[in-house]
Amino acid sequence: MNTILYVQNLKCGGCANTITKNIAAIDHVSNVLVTVDESSVAFDCDTPETVQLVKDKLKVLGYPEDGTANTLGSKAKSYVSCAIGKMN
Repeated sequence: MNTILYVQNLKCGGCANTITKNIAAIDHVSNVLVTVDESSVAFDCDTPETVQLVKDKLKVLGYPEDGTANTLGSKAKSYVSCAIGKMN
């Protein structure tokens, strides 16, 4: 099942690198594509439960799905994730 999620706080290639690495590491997730200009994360997976795992991971990294709360904590996490992505 191909899924596209639109997320908040996605600003650059560093963010995209962090998201790609972490989402691709989830079992049964493949073909991860992060598009910074659209703030989107596309991927293939097998079940709705896997989609929820991806959403949960994105939130932990500081990239909550559009339409959900974007707290100061999420914004701070995204800056840290971005910095880590730029170093890799």
